Amino acid sequence: MMTNLVPTVLFVCTGNAARSVMAAAMLRAATNAVQIASAGTHSIPGLPMSARTRTALAGFDVVDKQHLSAQLEQTMVDQASVIAIFEPMHLSYMRKKHPDASSKVASLPRLARDLAAGAADTLDHRLAALALEGHVFEGWEEVIDPAGGDLPVFENSAAEIHALIATFSAKIAAENCAGT
Repeated sequence: MMTNLVPTVLFVCTGNAARSVMAAAMLRAATNAVQIASAGTHSIPGLPMSARTRTALAGFDVVDKQHLSAQLEQTMVDQASVIAIFEPMHLSYMRKKHPDASSKVASLPRLARDLAAGAADTLDHRLAALALEGHVFEGWEEVIDPAGGDLPVFENSAAEIHALIATFSAKIAAENCAGT
């Protein structure tokens, strides 16, 4: 399944302006064991992150001066080892537009909770154990989109994503894990 020596984590939200941007920047700050990308299902390519996203990230000492929004493309899906999403619409979109990727698409909360820890080269096996092809998106998995909210809404979203990334990053490429 996994063709890259170093797994690629792709974060996908709607506009590639807040949730996926925060998650990608936070994971980059947490580990260099994986490649990281982000995109949107309905994005306007080439836009810098908003001031509210930048400020919310700064609250966690995370900076990403290089981010420009990207529309999700098939090549991104093909290169990804795992695709982390944030709401039910993202799962529906992925299953409709990229059905062959269903075995590697899950919400960030589900990945943080259910993915077994292990070395990077076992990621495809650990994802297979989750049986993602037919899972149903549950309410606890949604990370609410802060778009349109004021700075405190973005800061709350960043705090939620930061906690999820802390758990996920510890699992995504853990070294010397027993049973993986």
